[in-house]
Amino acid sequence: MVFSSIIFLFYFLPLFLFCYYALPLKHATLLLFSLFFYAYGEVIYTYVMVLSIIINYFFGLWIDGREGRARKVAIGTGVAVNLGLLAYFKYLGFLYGIAASLAPNLLTEPAPQVHLPLGISFFTFHALSYLIDVYRRQVPVERSLIYVAVYITMFPQLVAGPIIRFHDIRDEIHNRRVSTSLFAEGIQIFVLGLAQKVLIANSVALAADQIFALDPSGLSLPVAWLGIVCYTLQIFFDFCGYSTMAIGLGLMIGFHFPLNFDYPYIARSITEFWRRWHISLSMWFRDYLYIPLGGNRAGALATYRNLLIVFFLCGLWHGANWTFVVWGLWHGAFLVFERAGIARLLDRSVPAVRHAYVMLVVMIGWVFFRADTLDHAIDFLKAMAGAGRAGELAPSVMQFLTPETVAALVIGVIASTPVLGRLVRAAVGAVVPEAGGGGRLLAGSVQALYLAGLLSMFALAVMSLAAGTYNPFIYFRF
Repeated sequence: MVFSSIIFLFYFLPLFLFCYYALPLKHATLLLFSLFFYAYGEVIYTYVMVLSIIINYFFGLWIDGREGRARKVAIGTGVAVNLGLLAYFKYLGFLYGIAASLAPNLLTEPAPQVHLPLGISFFTFHALSYLIDVYRRQVPVERSLIYVAVYITMFPQLVAGPIIRFHDIRDEIHNRRVSTSLFAEGIQIFVLGLAQKVLIANSVALAADQIFALDPSGLSLPVAWLGIVCYTLQIFFDFCGYSTMAIGLGLMIGFHFPLNFDYPYIARSITEFWRRWHISLSMWFRDYLYIPLGGNRAGALATYRNLLIVFFLCGLWHGANWTFVVWGLWHGAFLVFERAGIARLLDRSVPAVRHAYVMLVVMIGWVFFRADTLDHAIDFLKAMAGAGRAGELAPSVMQFLTPETVAALVIGVIASTPVLGRLVRAAVGAVVPEAGGGGRLLAGSVQALYLAGLLSMFALAVMSLAAGTYNPFIYFRF
């Protein structure tokens, strides 16, 4: 079940909100609906998540009851078990393929086929956050199994994030408050996220998927660039839209989830890009891996090593494929280059050059992220460079530029900058002092127009979903 679906919008969510506010057992209601939400997509493999909840609850108690070396053994065991569970379900086939290529005479059987449980990368990182926070004594251990279960299974962030660290929401798990204004704010944020996902991401997704499904060696330069531009907007508004919807859902029930995207495509360095893109994942790797490895405290070479390790694992976290590894190392390499001196050159250049540099690096990286294989990615990059072998029968750009796609491209480019958001916030919050209450009337009129815009976006999104338009979700693969 995805947020951008009729069944979620008109069946699951209204029923959940009614039960949540009508019944006295808030945690039990949230837990049961979250388990149903997950089971709707997985059914049999729900046991993996339930197993994760149980073992991490007891690992937390074990860590809390130990000191010194025994405490280190407990956290080490807990981390190893969680990573082992993730490795089995997500990386067994990938690791087997590597081993088979190194020893083809010993491993002659086909790679084992293991089902990838929905959202396992996300709920594993949530579980690790809980154990590490308890180990560091940043939070007291949870004695209630249901509180641990609520943290890991909470449906707004269960299958695709944002990644919520336990210490960020522990107080709200124990004692949260809701209000009419907070609930209304949550609805508005949810609708904005729904519009990002359905009206922008879905509209450019069809062209992106169609182009990437073609033989890249036969693509012309314009078609290849159209494909990666569409995918660049698709992945941003797809994931940002989902995260925005999750933040809105959280507010509806009293949780404040952190911002996950902050206009990453306006960044003027790759370092800044990663302060704006998938912020919850970046902060997770920073706090739980980069800093423990030594961060930037042991000199330049150690810093470069730590950055490459973090981004190698960041790429691998996204998927068990060499394309993701290359994508991670690509970004890690540019972070190293910027620390080694490129950043100083960028600082002396004009903003347009810095922005062009970032977008070129990011879009080349997205080619590896989207391609099925390394060969596919390399051939697609050749087409982007004009080295493809497009013939007379090769598809033209106009085959993919429907009115909906063109509109989504234009709106997507504008919405990926803060200009539109600033204008809306300035207008909605504007109060022009005037005798007789004219200022309040103006502000009220502008806010009414803003709400009408939200209702229009919601109606358009629902009509699009009802019409059965293309509605993929990228991050469900991870």
